[in-house]
Order: sequence, then structure tokens, then C-alpha cells
Amino acid sequence: MPRASSRSPVPASEASSRRTNADYPGRVILAVDTSLGTAIAAIDSDGSPRAEAGTADPLGHAEVIGDLLVQVLTDAGSAEITHVVAGMGPGPFTGLRIGIAAARAFALGRGIPVISVPSHLGAALTVIETESRPGPFAIVTDARRREFAITVFDGTDADGIPNIVADTVLVRHADADAHLQGIHRVDVATLSGVDLARVGARAVAAGRTLTGEEPLYLRHPDVSVPGAPKKVGL
Repeated sequence: MPRASSRSPVPASEASSRRTNADYPGRVILAVDTSLGTAIAAIDSDGSPRAEAGTADPLGHAEVIGDLLVQVLTDAGSAEITHVVAGMGPGPFTGLRIGIAAARAFALGRGIPVISVPSHLGAALTVIETESRPGPFAIVTDARRREFAITVFDGTDADGIPNIVADTVLVRHADADAHLQGIHRVDVATLSGVDLARVGARAVAAGRTLTGEEPLYLRHPDVSVPGAPKKVGL
């Protein structure tokens, strides 16, 4: 059976300990994610956080995102944001749209680019940089309706971006362990905006596009999910 562990965001000072200025040349990046709760962060040019704020509430995104964004921008001080990372899910239809819309509106108002990043990549980077356990592992997030969203990773590529070895699927709670077949399981309840920003920074530095502009919705409203695991669609 897979070994389960439950993780909250790791303190950013620990997660950034391996980064150097060369990883983020001249960039200050804002990240916004509403795939689970609401996570917003700004990282400095050396990958260390200027500011981070969030809430684990999976429902109240619209009520809190404005205040959290103001808090992060205030705490970040005089930083000039050059890019905005939008967490693209997997996540519920309504909640995910709120974060993506906020990220795009902020970027549009300042004439800066939006970097689309699958949210599980941020969670995977947290695991890779804080656990010494080698081999593949699964990021598991609650998809509601007694289902999990599961993505399997194994290390990072040459650009420092987590390697996806099995795309995101929806799996019923009762079937999750059988689906993973012994792969190390990491249950994630909240995401680190700082680590999501770091993934985006690495994509920018490498000139890469990590996903398209369409979010990874868990499901559209009023769409039923079949019993077998299915890939989360664009």
C-alpha cells in the first residue's frame, strides 16, 4: 500500500535554500493559485520570498483574494513585478476561474506576461526540495465528490521543473491506493504560492511553456464523472 503523508507549505526559507541569483535573473514574480484554497506570493530575484499570504478555505476565494493580493503587494514593498504566474489546476470550475481571472487582470493592467503553471507542479517542487526519498511520487489533492486528483512525478528535468510521469487523473477515494500501486503518496491540502512562483521562474528562464491557457478543471458544472479513472481535461 502507498505510504501517505499530509503536507502544508514548507517555510519558504527552507524551500529556497538551494536557489541562487542565476536562477531568477532580474525578475520579481507574483503567483496566484485558487486550485485548493487561495495562495498568493511574490518571490525576489534570488528565489526568496518577498511576501506570501493565503487561506486553506476551498470555497471563499472571491471573498478573500482581493485582500490577500493587497497584503502581498504591500508586504513586497517597492518590488516591480515582471511576471504573473497563474495556477491552472487541477481545481474546481468556479474557484479556479477566480484565481486565473485575478492573475490575468493584474498582468493586463501592468502590461506584463502571464505564465500558466499546473498547480501540482508547485506542490511537487515542495516535495522534491524537502524530502530525500528517491523515486516516483504522487501528488494527491481532494477533488470533492469522494474523488482525488492524482499526478505522478519523478525528480526534475534539466531546467529544475518537476517531471510528470503520469498525467493528472480523477480517482475515487476507495480506488486510490490500488491505482497508485505502491507509489509514494503525498496528500496535499494547501499549496505553496512561493514554490508555484519558482516553477514559473524556471519556465521563463528556460523559455518554456508548461501548459496552455485553458485551466485543468476537475469537472465542468453538471458533468458526471464515470467510475473508471479519467484524465483531467483541458
